[in-house]
Amino acid sequence: QVQLVESGGGLVQAGGSLRLSCAASGGTFSNYAMGWFRQAPGKEREFVATISWSTWSIGNRRYVDSVKGRFTISRDNAKSTVYLQMNSLKPEDTAVYYCAADLRGFVSFDPNDYDYWGQGTQVTVAS
Repeated sequence: QVQLVESGGGLVQAGGSLRLSCAASGGTFSNYAMGWFRQAPGKEREFVATISWSTWSIGNRRYVDSVKGRFTISRDNAKSTVYLQMNSLKPEDTAVYYCAADLRGFVSFDPNDYDYWGQGTQVTVAS
């Protein structure tokens, strides 16, 4: 059983930055692909970013078009933690952000491919 705990959300002004963290426990973190998703009120859960088990290649990271150039996903396998650095935040980034673990290890945009989810952390961007 893998447990995921997100942190780092909060209220920020448009143009500001936040760094989300997701700490994993209970499994072999370095084997998993990790993803960030978000869900705004009244909307479906949306893919944000994913990183494969291997961090050697930048090509093993993927982003939704709306966050490219503003968000960066990274991982520290020694700390069993995945991060989402969010810069130039916009009001439309407001949502609950969830991290998720895919035991297959490969990048995926599909939430159905992910096996474990965190409880979410609220990000609110004020205009």
